Amino acid sequence: MSPLGGTQALDAPNAPTVDETALLLRYVESRDPALKEELVRRFLPLARSLALRYRGASEQLEDLIQVASLGLVKALDGFDPERGPSFIAYAAPTILGELRRHFRDRVWELRLPRALQERTMAVQDAARRLGDEFGSAPTPSQIAQQLEFSEKEVAEALQADEARRTLSFDVPRHRADAESAPMIETVGGSEPGFERVETQLAAEDAELEERERLVLQLRFEEDLTQYEIGDRLGVSQMQVSRIMRRALRKLLEAVQGEARDDA
Repeated sequence: MSPLGGTQALDAPNAPTVDETALLLRYVESRDPALKEELVRRFLPLARSLALRYRGASEQLEDLIQVASLGLVKALDGFDPERGPSFIAYAAPTILGELRRHFRDRVWELRLPRALQERTMAVQDAARRLGDEFGSAPTPSQIAQQLEFSEKEVAEALQADEARRTLSFDVPRHRADAESAPMIETVGGSEPGFERVETQLAAEDAELEERERLVLQLRFEEDLTQYEIGDRLGVSQMQVSRIMRRALRKLLEAVQGEARDDA
């Protein structure tokens, strides 16, 4: 199996031995693929240890190791001993840069400004390291002190980390129970009854006179005709018609006024 796909035990990265330094120099001169594969195998623990910084994120650890291994290959291809003799000092930033690009370009569903992305990644990294050190989640002030950020900058990064995570509506409502109802079933729909209730409430607030309310009640609740209403109230049908028109106009103004306030 190619060393880029291996999942050997995680080892702590060490400084290159004399033998590895010699291999690096030989590879820089020859670009021999066999030497390159051997160097990848030897420095793979370094890539794994850097990938571990991002454990617990949305990506599987094996996928992160693959990304870190790609960064290791790029570091081998770009290493120039004349610019600096330490391969690890050159490789570590290259591998970390590859991991950050992976999260920024392929994992983060919500695109954040570049500076905020970098700060969020730094806060995540510091939170993991401090969590390992303290045995519990660090506070924003502890993270800020570690990174020499302001607490406001840390808080903004933490909020951005939460905001960038999108969730499919098809996933189970309870992560631990794959058989639980999907999230989509918890999303409410449009309820036309609310509009009727709001209209009724607005109508109840209309400034109707007692006789106007009585006429509407007799007409629309008891289903009496205007003549029957006139007989009951001792007024003419024409008067009933005028009272009803005036009352309906007030109701319309109350309902329309409510709609304008909500607009």
